[in-house]
Amino acid sequence: MNTKDYVVLVDKQNKVLGTAPKLATHNVNTPLHRGFSVFLFNSNGELLLQRRSRLKKTWPLVWSNSVCGHPMLDESGPDAAKRRLQFELGLDSDNIQIILPDFSYQAKMNGIVENELCPVMICFTDKKPIINIDEVENIQWINWQEFVNDVKENPGKYSPWCEEETKLLEKNAKFKKLYGEFVK
Repeated sequence: MNTKDYVVLVDKQNKVLGTAPKLATHNVNTPLHRGFSVFLFNSNGELLLQRRSRLKKTWPLVWSNSVCGHPMLDESGPDAAKRRLQFELGLDSDNIQIILPDFSYQAKMNGIVENELCPVMICFTDKKPIINIDEVENIQWINWQEFVNDVKENPGKYSPWCEEETKLLEKNAKFKKLYGEFVK
């Protein structure tokens, strides 16, 4: 299997139960599996949003946080995030920080269920992203506080996991500290 072919199935304690084909696994009865979510910021305090590719099975053409994905078996969350940042946005990052290690969610769209243990990470860069058009339709930098306000005022505008994660990050002391240290 290559890196895009499978997900790591887990129980609620994050114990590995096995692997399963990624596309076939995402259906009406999607089992719990590992994922991850990344919020990428620049030194102006802006968040990079991505509009998911029209080719995505779940939430095509929906705006979401910078990068999401599935780690491979025995791959750490930060290493998986580095891999996907490079693949989707052409960016390298060595400053990935896990902020919400125990985040999990379920979301449904058109008969497909997402069911993930999904650590939320942040990282910072002032490099210009180069999008992979098979993964990302478009990108947009947005001021963090404007984004937080938009999530509150317009529920359903962004992917469900992005909205939930944003609300949790906004209240998180570790996030506020790291964000404040990087932003000019």
